[in-house]
Amino acid sequence: MAAGFFRLTLMVARHFLLRLSAGSRGRHQNTPPYTKCMMWMRQFSDMDMNLRHTCEQGDHLQGYGWLMHDGLTFGVQEIRESDFTLTTEFVKRMGGDHGGDWTWRITAKQHSSAPQAPVISLMFYAAADTQGSLHPHLEERNRLASITGFSEELGNFKITFRKPVTGELSSAKYASYNYLQTVSPGLEKLTDIVKLSLNRKFVYSPPSGEKRHYIGLDTYKPPHHQSQQKPADPRKESDFVVHQVTVQTPFQIEALFESGSFFGRPNQLVSSVMTQELERRKAEFNTKFEKTFRLESNGFSQAQIKFAKAALSNMLGGMGYFYGQSVVQSVHNEYPLLYPEGALFTAVPSRSFFPRGFLWDEGFHQLLLSKWDAQVTRETIAHWIDLMNVEGWIPREQILGDEALSKVPAEFVVQWNENANPPTLFLALQELVEQLSSNLDEAGSQQTVAFLRRLFPRLKTWFEWYNTTQKGPLPNSYRWRGRDKDTNLFLNPKTLTSGLDDYPRASHPSADERHVDLHCWMALSSGVMATIAQLLGEPYEDYKHLHDVLSDNKLLSDLHWSDQLGAFSDYGNHTKAVSLVREKVYVPPGQARHQFPVARLVRSVRKAPKLQYVSALGYVSLFPFLLQILQPDSPKLEHIFRDMRDASKLWTPYGLRSLSKTDHLYMQRNTEHDPPYWRGPVWININYLAVRALHHYSNTEGPYQEKAADLYQELRTNIINNVYRQYVESGYIWEQYNDSTGRGQGCHPFTGWSALTVLMMAEHY
Repeated sequence: MAAGFFRLTLMVARHFLLRLSAGSRGRHQNTPPYTKCMMWMRQFSDMDMNLRHTCEQGDHLQGYGWLMHDGLTFGVQEIRESDFTLTTEFVKRMGGDHGGDWTWRITAKQHSSAPQAPVISLMFYAAADTQGSLHPHLEERNRLASITGFSEELGNFKITFRKPVTGELSSAKYASYNYLQTVSPGLEKLTDIVKLSLNRKFVYSPPSGEKRHYIGLDTYKPPHHQSQQKPADPRKESDFVVHQVTVQTPFQIEALFESGSFFGRPNQLVSSVMTQELERRKAEFNTKFEKTFRLESNGFSQAQIKFAKAALSNMLGGMGYFYGQSVVQSVHNEYPLLYPEGALFTAVPSRSFFPRGFLWDEGFHQLLLSKWDAQVTRETIAHWIDLMNVEGWIPREQILGDEALSKVPAEFVVQWNENANPPTLFLALQELVEQLSSNLDEAGSQQTVAFLRRLFPRLKTWFEWYNTTQKGPLPNSYRWRGRDKDTNLFLNPKTLTSGLDDYPRASHPSADERHVDLHCWMALSSGVMATIAQLLGEPYEDYKHLHDVLSDNKLLSDLHWSDQLGAFSDYGNHTKAVSLVREKVYVPPGQARHQFPVARLVRSVRKAPKLQYVSALGYVSLFPFLLQILQPDSPKLEHIFRDMRDASKLWTPYGLRSLSKTDHLYMQRNTEHDPPYWRGPVWININYLAVRALHHYSNTEGPYQEKAADLYQELRTNIINNVYRQYVESGYIWEQYNDSTGRGQGCHPFTGWSALTVLMMAEHY
């Protein structure tokens, strides 16, 4: 496979290579990535430069994202600026050997509140990432009419840029054109290259209206200091071509990609032909959505259903194909080393903010996507498992390629091969197995069984890696490796490997720790392993035995129940008597203060730690319930339900908060520059597990069945209402929600696991 992928105007070439399938060619697709469709800017604005490309958090857009996307053949996206809206639609037509044709249509309309019709520049680009060639074709002196090119994955192709019109089949609009042809050292440099190529010397001169100077593409001039201050970039430079069209709203433009291997196409996929195809795909999407999730049948409004479609579509539209190398620190090497090149097809938490795969996020993503398209889930899991090393370890954060690397702080790039992440892919595998029992799709069932058979040898290796490397100090106990080692700077050393980052663990990390959430993940995983092994006719007794042991409620209580806290808890070297204080820096008399170190916030320990249960009540305390390890008649459920429903502890009108309001670390900063993350805010993935568990216990005979049913209805309603309300008010689905106000916060749009709201609406668990 080529060392890079070939990015074209408004799209990425995705080659889904299912390496677990012997001899499989996979699927070729060329589908648009999330918000990476084009660059655009408003002309004659108060802002001197307002170039948009990747929809950054600081762009302050009123909203952007996919409204509809089936993951394969079409999508409708909306980008809302303050005075105009861009609607982008694409349709794909399969054919030939390289994925077929597709057309992208951009419609710009001014808002009714806008004082005048904005003039906008759209910049369509084609960029070859280290392989392939591009050849621009001009007409009318400076209008880029088309690009022809070749790449290994796409073969020969042609991209045609049609002139803007007032609407489909309507008259042409006046436009000014510019283009740029240069080379780029990497896809993450494209925005900078365009910015450095802009010039204000061009004149926008409509037939009726004043002549005005606008900002247009001219000649790219690299910074003079670039070669002096930076070492030479070892990557091969590649072609980069940009087509700029400047036009006043309202208008519509189409860009057409045609594959050279697609012979005998019935017609061009443009104008009314595209409209007919688009309407047909929309109808099919709506029918499938209702059949899958039945939201209309369950009484949801059309506005709520539109929100749910956007949540699913953003996850599908944000999926990406990444290619590159992880940087790994192994216990066997003194310095970090580059791993072999690898490919990953995965959903992402947020394509604009987190354009990379996270191991524990992905299991949650696939719970939703498996309901929509089980084949997507099978391919995604296959890609993740293919990234496993010989020991059975998978890097928890996949920073593959320039796009992903450009969004990661340097200190988080290196992956440590001792460190795990919650094995949530077993949740997705459990879902695939349960789909087999319903036998709704016989062909799909056969594909899943064949997939599990190919997967199983590596799945055994992955499970065994967890079971051996993450063992705890006592038999059948488990401990997350990779906690922060510098205890002097952190109020509570983080445990990034658990996925819960700054959630309070033992104050002084040690090998004596036992982590209840990891115990429960291993109980779940061993049960899924037993089920899959039995399904395939493989030896399953050892997995079932381990599952029975880890699910034993007495063992779970012996290892993790704190009578003092009245809850399940971690165990370790711990003290509550810690705080952050400003360190004292002695400045001799007569000396300048700036010559001495800045006083930092450091941890003060007022009482020595001792081995004990950790006094934190929150998400970790709930895991025996969340993953349904507790028996339905367990008296521990009564304690859990009481703590969950207590507004002074975990209950809010917006979902369960991550840490009890009574905890001494509730909403406390972990360092001077490290605000609280999992110390109070409402997170949708854990709330989904809570709603799912309540649904289970409410449908299982036991003394707490009625209480579970009441909590289920109330918690589910609170979460759905708040996520939807925040979407309506802000235009986004969010990473987390404020436990006091319900307001969305953190990264946006975050249509990773927050999109699990759709499953709660559908009551699919």
